Amino acid sequence: MADSAAQEQEIDPRTVKRAVIASAMGNATEWYDYGVFTSGAIATAIGTVFFPGEGNAVLKSLALVAIGFVVRPFGGAFFGPLGDKLGRQKVLAITILLMSGCTFLVGCLPTYAGGYAIGIGAPILVLLLRLIQGFSTGGEYGGAATFIAEYAPTRRRGFFGSFLEFGTLTGYVLGNVVVLAVTLSFTAQQVESWAWRIPFFVALPLGLVGLYLRSKLEDTPEFQRLEKSGEKAEKAPLKETLTQNWRMILNLVGIVLLLNIADYMLLTTMPTYFTDTLKINDNTSTMIIIGVELVQMALIAPLGALSDRIGRKPLLLTAAIGYIVLSYPSIKLMQSGNIALLVVGFAIVALLLVLMLAVIGSTFPAMFPTRVRYGSFAIGYNVSTSIFGGTCGVVVTALIHGTGNNDWPAFYLMIAAAIAVVPILRIPETARVPIAQIEVQTTPSAGLRTATS
Repeated sequence: MADSAAQEQEIDPRTVKRAVIASAMGNATEWYDYGVFTSGAIATAIGTVFFPGEGNAVLKSLALVAIGFVVRPFGGAFFGPLGDKLGRQKVLAITILLMSGCTFLVGCLPTYAGGYAIGIGAPILVLLLRLIQGFSTGGEYGGAATFIAEYAPTRRRGFFGSFLEFGTLTGYVLGNVVVLAVTLSFTAQQVESWAWRIPFFVALPLGLVGLYLRSKLEDTPEFQRLEKSGEKAEKAPLKETLTQNWRMILNLVGIVLLLNIADYMLLTTMPTYFTDTLKINDNTSTMIIIGVELVQMALIAPLGALSDRIGRKPLLLTAAIGYIVLSYPSIKLMQSGNIALLVVGFAIVALLLVLMLAVIGSTFPAMFPTRVRYGSFAIGYNVSTSIFGGTCGVVVTALIHGTGNNDWPAFYLMIAAAIAVVPILRIPETARVPIAQIEVQTTPSAGLRTATS
């Protein structure tokens, strides 16, 4: 314990802050992409210009987003163990460049029809870019969270970890702001013709800034400690990751199930739910979402700091129980036809989400030992995200259209929350536990074994 404390004192606070910003930039880049892709006007344009035939253009665009999630577990299985072998910093430099590059290239693609067209090649190319983007994203989040957790001081890990999701919200808000600026500056015909490309071009400089920040940092002190001790794996430890940590990976999958259904419900499904189902104007919908997300951004760091004092599990349990109880009333408020009540309903669900967002950056990395932390986190997180998060928009939209029942967003959240309560209760509380001392974690009843016990 003393060695860990001494090691933490050697880390320059300015270096910790730079590590946090560099990590959060990756999340901002990833969620900028989703913010652009799922906004009403751009989603409609993408579904129209890249895919032939009749049908719901928004649903086509959401399906394109969902397809990228199919390969995320493979990206997690590739980049995660590689990050445990080569180091976090090297892998994170690759993933942010791939993510931003793929988003940028979507804006450069020719379309299916029109003057700048290549027919069937257009949907094939955009699909290929979404698959590459999804693969690289599979290695991004687990590495970024690990990077922050291994740099942050133990007693402030919750506070610093919360900035990972601050990056998520920043990227998504930026995406919506850029889209709003485009839709206000150009006519609907111009947006569908060519102006839809503009938001995609912004992704490249965003990614390059993140790459620059990451290239200026050394690898985490915890990974360097592992290298010096000779405990670092010589090969990417995929087998060890799966065989020795599968129980905790399953717990992670169960919690991420709720996290991502709530996250993607609010940030990628609700924009089209407002416009497609509730028939709200695109710009009004975008401004509501931006306003609520700015409130989330203001709350996330104080909630992260609160978790350093009271623990991570109380916040996670409050969110899960809140979704079980409040999802249905919230959706009914959104359906009331009154904009003020819609904002209240949306804000309730968003505030429950921010309770989770504030602590996952400090909770999930601390579920696994350093040797396999990146890989275990990346695999569990991305399997759950691929199955439940990326498909959320398509599944909920299809259920609404297929059944005629507009309450499916609430039902989906309630089911996910009921499932997540079990793993939340099972994981150990790791607030104030030094990250360097986490060796093996099982269940709360079995306790937490550290490197010194």
